[in-house]
Amino acid sequence: MISFILRRLASAVPTLFIVVTISFFMMRFAPGGPFNLERPLPPQTMENLNRAYGLDLPLWQQYLRYLGNVVQGDFGPSYVYRDNTVDQLIAMGLPYSIRLGMMALLVALIGGVAAGTYAALRQNSLTDLLVMSVSTVGVTVPNFVVGPVLTLIFAVLLAWLPAGGWGDGSLRFLILPTIALALPQLAVFARLMRGAMIEALHADHIRTVRAYGLPPRTVIVTHAMRAALLPIVSYLAPCAAALLTGSAVIESIFTIPGVGRYFVIGAINRDYTLVMGTVVLIAIFVIVFNLVVDLLYGLLDPRVRHE
Repeated sequence: MISFILRRLASAVPTLFIVVTISFFMMRFAPGGPFNLERPLPPQTMENLNRAYGLDLPLWQQYLRYLGNVVQGDFGPSYVYRDNTVDQLIAMGLPYSIRLGMMALLVALIGGVAAGTYAALRQNSLTDLLVMSVSTVGVTVPNFVVGPVLTLIFAVLLAWLPAGGWGDGSLRFLILPTIALALPQLAVFARLMRGAMIEALHADHIRTVRAYGLPPRTVIVTHAMRAALLPIVSYLAPCAAALLTGSAVIESIFTIPGVGRYFVIGAINRDYTLVMGTVVLIAIFVIVFNLVVDLLYGLLDPRVRHE
């Protein structure tokens, strides 16, 4: 097991290198720049800014300098937030994104598994049709539509919940963004769980277990669900990484000071280092969660042996 983890961590190094390289050159080749304003700056001022941030160097020198800093854990200064480095901005925004993402992940995972299992046990019934119809709507309707609709209903019309902001961090401020962030993923989990559970219930070993006379609850929870959870675990890695590093749309709609909101501001203002820092952060989360998923596979499926 230890050797497997070490091999996976070693294979993550070239992956991160590719992510850093692609994000660096994509940002540099994008039109505009961090100091291109509607009212152009004087040439002397622009020259001084480029020199101060090293943007006057050849592109390959900028790349090598940035790569050396990233290896040391330094993502460089922010071009928009002049008094902060990217590391400081991520450290400030990540706790908000992680808390919101954890709540959304729990809602999506628990709700999706429960709804998918319930629909699978009542296959082709009205309940099954209703669950799958709602799941289809949840997958197709983007969260930048769901967020304003929830705000209009529960904050403006009913005045039950705040329309946005973090406030004191209490639950009432997080209910709407959590639901808006979790609904699309909940729908995906429900559809995956339904299909996997139906397949598991028709497997040979489940028929054998039923023939032994075990109670239906034991058959479903102990045997069928263990096999049905494998597709859920596979999708869990990218889903968790996306939710825990913050949804740019949801954080912007509800004015939550998370990492996703910084990504939007950085992309709009061509803040090279801020955008690349958030991209690398997301890549690290994806790699870590993929490793966790591989380890969970060994627990759920005894046929998997990492050694």
